[in-house]
Amino acid sequence: MINFFEEGQLVKTKIVAIYGDTIFLDLNLKSEGVLDSAEFIGPDGKLTVKEGDTISAYFISSDHGEMRFTTKLSGDKANTAVLEKAFETQIPIEGNVDKEIKGGFEIKIGESRAFCPYSQMGYQQKEEPSYFIGRNLTFLIQEFDREQHNIIVSNRAFLESKEKEKLEKLKQKLKIGMTVKGTVTKLQSFGAFVEVQGIQALLPISEIKVGRVEDIEKELKLGQEVEAEILSIDLDHKRMSISCKSLQDDPWDTVTKHYKVGGRYEGTVSKIANFGLFVNLEPGMDGLIFISKLPNTGENTNLGKVYKKGDKMSVQIDEIDTKGRRIALSPTKSIEEEDTIKKYMENQDDIENDTYNPFAELLKKKK
Repeated sequence: MINFFEEGQLVKTKIVAIYGDTIFLDLNLKSEGVLDSAEFIGPDGKLTVKEGDTISAYFISSDHGEMRFTTKLSGDKANTAVLEKAFETQIPIEGNVDKEIKGGFEIKIGESRAFCPYSQMGYQQKEEPSYFIGRNLTFLIQEFDREQHNIIVSNRAFLESKEKEKLEKLKQKLKIGMTVKGTVTKLQSFGAFVEVQGIQALLPISEIKVGRVEDIEKELKLGQEVEAEILSIDLDHKRMSISCKSLQDDPWDTVTKHYKVGGRYEGTVSKIANFGLFVNLEPGMDGLIFISKLPNTGENTNLGKVYKKGDKMSVQIDEIDTKGRRIALSPTKSIEEEDTIKKYMENQDDIENDTYNPFAELLKKKK
């Protein structure tokens, strides 16, 4: 039979069926390829793949028309010929970390012994040497000398190749502007780190929600799932920035529907500057009262001694700049205060009383 693949050739293929301990692969030929399903059993004992998934596997042999593939060679029964083939084709092979020796670890692969330097064990998260002893790991053979019985392997090279393969898949899948879900893994003063499909994405504090975030721990919790939009992505350097705010309604889109010039509204002092007060009308909507419009103040007034964040304030809108996303405000009496004064004056007009009321007279003059 003609071999359509060379031994050790890496093939990208799709899973067409899974029956028992066998995975069938689509090769665009009359027959399918086969692969041991045990290679995809996760720590919980369940399969990590399903029909329709695309995987990469190495062609190892053809037996009576059956083309066999693997993602790694088992080291249990690996003889010298198998090891040499694994070296030539760079097919990953399993081995047991037997013990720590000078400069690294002794790895048992079948009846052979291999050496893995400290620098070639593990990937990004470095562990103590004792962590690896007794573990069955996957390696790539870096050097193979049959005569000298010298075999040098690398677990790091294998992990790097898998990481590169994963990133290539993510490049095809993740795009700027798409909505993703992730889990909060770390909180910082400048934002949160969110794991999105294996990538640590940054959620800046300014992108958490519409409106100012005073305390990030009141907005997010470790382990919390969030939905966000991808703002930027650089998978070669494993960087991504996301925004939850961009998925929320922007109050500036409808500002002229809800607010009118000359209208009076209730707000809260959100920020105190030397030139005036910022007053929050609703989440994401702040207006500015210049110091010149504030009563009993001057250029040298320390506004921080007169006002404090959280103070309630009645304001009137003087100007709305939708393009600049700015609102100019001035302080005013509250609607409740105006109603109280109006009712008081009306009652005074109806009461026939010769008693002089200086407070009423003052209010009348102000009218």
